Amino acid sequence: MDSTGTHLLRDLAPQVLGVVARRFGDFAAAEDAVQEALAAAAMQWPERGVPDNPRAWLVQVAMRRMTDHLRSELARRRRETVLVAEEAVEYEEPREPGEAAEQEQDDTLLLLFMCCHPALTRPSAIALTLRAVGGLTTEQIANAFLVPEATMAQRISRAKQSIKKSGVPFRMPTGEEREERLDAVLHVLYLVFNEGYATSTGSSLQRADLATEAIRLARAVHRLLPDDGEVAGLLALMLLTDARRLARTGPNGELIPLDEQDRARWDREAITEGVALISKTLSQGAIGAYQLQAAIAAVHDEAARAADTDWPQILALYGLLKRMTDNPMVTLNHAIASAMVHGPAAGLELLKPLDADPRIAGHYRLDAVRGHFFEMAGDAEMARSHYHAAANRTSSIPERNYLLIKASRLRNAE
Repeated sequence: MDSTGTHLLRDLAPQVLGVVARRFGDFAAAEDAVQEALAAAAMQWPERGVPDNPRAWLVQVAMRRMTDHLRSELARRRRETVLVAEEAVEYEEPREPGEAAEQEQDDTLLLLFMCCHPALTRPSAIALTLRAVGGLTTEQIANAFLVPEATMAQRISRAKQSIKKSGVPFRMPTGEEREERLDAVLHVLYLVFNEGYATSTGSSLQRADLATEAIRLARAVHRLLPDDGEVAGLLALMLLTDARRLARTGPNGELIPLDEQDRARWDREAITEGVALISKTLSQGAIGAYQLQAAIAAVHDEAARAADTDWPQILALYGLLKRMTDNPMVTLNHAIASAMVHGPAAGLELLKPLDADPRIAGHYRLDAVRGHFFEMAGDAEMARSHYHAAANRTSSIPERNYLLIKASRLRNAE
């Protein structure tokens, strides 16, 4: 199947799953049925052509699979109530034009909240979100996380069983449930985006498909919750960060740091949209962590040259963010901003508490930043030592190569 057909299936997958899960009330079985329908489409459409109403085609096939599943279950239990199953096969698209779109949006939101149920671990929630809402196959998700397909299949299967055991109904969460799960929904999207923008392992610096998928899903959440400041903040953060994607790598996939990037290659349309989003939400009341991070990204994006970056403003924003969250990466970035404003000694002092924080002690970024501060201070020997330590700890090949080149340049300059 060509890329157009593949994207069509990915766009339709959560809509079809929403319809089938809503009709039968069994998320796990509905997800299996939809996957079978998608597989059938991938085999049949290239030969027979895409049907006039591909969504209805997929829904019809998935419902037939569900009917077969129900018949099998009913037979196994010796309770022949086939009429129930036959009734479920019938499906008609909503007659009112706006009705279908409204239902699809509701179903997408429901799937997102269901996949981020408190009964699931974060890795399971991410995998299930990519499968159910993102429309990715198990193989694609396994490749994204660099695990065998069988391992990912087991993880997704356990996640679906956890959803089933939790007894969560396929309905809009109550206000209390929605408030409880929204943070998890946003965090899952944030993690998916980060893994796409700065892939943690392997030979590629980034996975554009994951970052793009996270932005698409964040847009969907924002359309459904347009007045939520943190939803708008997260979407703005993604847009403002992803706008630099093309400039982050050289012709051979090598890492190009922010201060050396060709800013003419930044996506101005994405920056304009992101700045408009964050400007609007910051003026509307309470400010959250995603909004602050988006504001910091906007300050970077609005600097015509690296030398024009308003580091005092960035330092002030990280100061606010640091008081809001106990995230060691925020402390690390606050130290970087402090070093840019007050000099490397100030940055090195702020890094000391992180050596006792098990969440980041031993992380390559701590050594990389320390190496950068020592380089700023003119201590080439200490800088090289920390660059080498960071290179040995990262599992990202482009990051490792960049750090080794930094160390090598310092040696050659002596």
